[in-house]
Amino acid sequence: MQTNDITIAQLWDARAARDPGHVYCRFEDESWTIGQLDGRINRLANALLASGLQKGDRVAVMLPSHPDHVIVIFALAKAGLVRIPVNVHLKAAALDFVFERFEPHTLIADEAYAGALAPIVERSPGLSVFWRGRDGAGSLSGLVEAGSPLPPPMVVEADDIIAITPSSGTTGEPKGVLKTDRSLRAGPMGTLALTGATAGDVFLLWEPLHHGAGVAVLIAALMEPITLAMVDKFSASQFWEQVRRFEVTHIHYLGGVLPLLLKQPANPRDRDHKVRMAWGGGCPLDVWRAFEERFGVSLYEGYGLSEMTTFVTINPEGRLGSCGRPLPFYKVRLLDDEGVEVGLGEPGEIVVRPLEPGLAFKGYFRMEETGAALVKDGWFSTGDLARKDDDGFLFYSGRKKDSVRRRGVNISAWEVERIVLTHDDIEECALIGVPSEMGDDDLKLFIRATPGREPAPLDLIRWCESRMPYFQIPRYIEPIEEFPKTPTQRIKKSDLSRSVSESFDLEASGYKIGR
Repeated sequence: MQTNDITIAQLWDARAARDPGHVYCRFEDESWTIGQLDGRINRLANALLASGLQKGDRVAVMLPSHPDHVIVIFALAKAGLVRIPVNVHLKAAALDFVFERFEPHTLIADEAYAGALAPIVERSPGLSVFWRGRDGAGSLSGLVEAGSPLPPPMVVEADDIIAITPSSGTTGEPKGVLKTDRSLRAGPMGTLALTGATAGDVFLLWEPLHHGAGVAVLIAALMEPITLAMVDKFSASQFWEQVRRFEVTHIHYLGGVLPLLLKQPANPRDRDHKVRMAWGGGCPLDVWRAFEERFGVSLYEGYGLSEMTTFVTINPEGRLGSCGRPLPFYKVRLLDDEGVEVGLGEPGEIVVRPLEPGLAFKGYFRMEETGAALVKDGWFSTGDLARKDDDGFLFYSGRKKDSVRRRGVNISAWEVERIVLTHDDIEECALIGVPSEMGDDDLKLFIRATPGREPAPLDLIRWCESRMPYFQIPRYIEPIEEFPKTPTQRIKKSDLSRSVSESFDLEASGYKIGR
């Protein structure tokens, strides 16, 4: 497997010439063919260029999940414009930051977000704005109608920057990853290798299109003649009805999607579907087994990150709990704190070296030093931890910076959190270290419970005791109504209180954990 120089624009031109009648996506009661979409994509690309934009100019996109959003994404790629995806849930300071940091030349947004965007538009006289949901001048529909249906006369190269995608950790400010046409295509190649999808298959597209995973699915459906069953958002209660309605064959998962589906009431139709497999990352072992058994769907995992591609490793063999082995265009090593490769079964930081120069990390927008510090001798430091088995399969172990040292043992917060999230009454949780009289850390667990179903702290401790080693069991437990979040909806642990005065204290309770 190797990436090539055939760009996204060229892929569209080839597909439109070869099979314009293929249904690329379905949304509600409408079907959108390759030919229909391509005509609108070309019109929009030409109209944007005619509006005065030039190759390399930045365009912020704040749109809901809808075929119009698909058209905008591919029109920008054809025009050689740099897409800046904007999370539709942002507002106030978080929304201001995107426009202050990335300084887009143009904004394409849904009218539903006009209120949140009004202060930005008012103080940005040079920002041209096109609204979806309005008619006439300054509307997205007007732009599409005005442009030529022919492919735009713009040459986009495989290594041109065509997107700046958000990458925000749980500490520090959000960063914008510079993405080339080539890097945006490499991840979907991994998706297709992992899923084995071919002509006639149907993917459920629930991912928000401001997220890289959603865009990767769009590009995968361009590379292979599959159909996307597009819904406006993820809904655990409607998920399987949507799967049955659109005769979906493959489903994708991220974060807490699988636990949320498992928490839905059992249904006699749980196995009444055409799904052959689910693919994604970060699934706890208990959830993995329970999901396969209940729904009759095999799970296949991979590992990727914004700075590289949506997949760097894949596990098409389905080895339980593993995120797989590197794709052919990457090398992966696991290193300790001194930069020495760790032994089999030991946790180490994942470092990645692309075997193709075009896939090297291009850095962060206007943060050159920050990006350069992550690369040493061509190896990119991910900040993620993993273990490797005898066959070279990787097993993800959490974030390097998100670990707690307790009684001389390094504990991955991720490993604790993923178990706690399988509790029926807990919606979200976060583990942090708090100062201990022993000189290192004690574990404090924040929980956001299902309304009206908050477990008693000691009951939760006993539940944990049967599922994790004694040294991973939290000393302190504290309920929280809402977690502070980053713009990409990760829990911002730096904002969580280190005080334990209001927390349940296991040691003070007198209960003794067995070893």
